[in-house]
Amino acid sequence: MSRQPSGAAAGWSLFAAIILTIVGLFQIITGTSAILKDNVFVITNDYVVNINLTQWGWIHLVLGILLVLVGLGILSGNVAARTIGVIIAAMSAIANFAFIPWQPLWSIVIIAIDVAVIWALTAHGRDVEMLN
Repeated sequence: MSRQPSGAAAGWSLFAAIILTIVGLFQIITGTSAILKDNVFVITNDYVVNINLTQWGWIHLVLGILLVLVGLGILSGNVAARTIGVIIAAMSAIANFAFIPWQPLWSIVIIAIDVAVIWALTAHGRDVEMLN
C-alpha cells in the first residue's frame, strides 16, 4: 500500500524555500550595508565574538548568497538542497546570534525564521520526495 503525500508537507516545504530565499536577500542587504558603510550599525565592545563589522558584512553576504541558492534549489525539488538548507539555516541562526550586539531585534527575528525553516525542511522530507 502506497502512502499519499501530504499537501501540508508540500506547503511547508514551499514556505521553507521561499523564506530561505527572502532571508538570503535580507542577509545580502545586511552584509552589503556592513561592508560599504560601517556607521550604519551600533558598535559594541566586549561581546563573545569580537569580529569587526566589515568581516560580519562578508559573513552575512556569503550566507545570503548561499541561502538564496539553496532556496531556489528546494523550489526546483532538489533533495540535496533540502539537506544543505538545514545546514545553511543553522549557520545563519548561529551567525545572527553572534550578530545580536549590532542588530538585536533583527537578529532574533532571523533566528526565529531560521528555526521555522529547519522545522519545515526536516518534518516533511519524505512527503516532499513523494510529490516530485
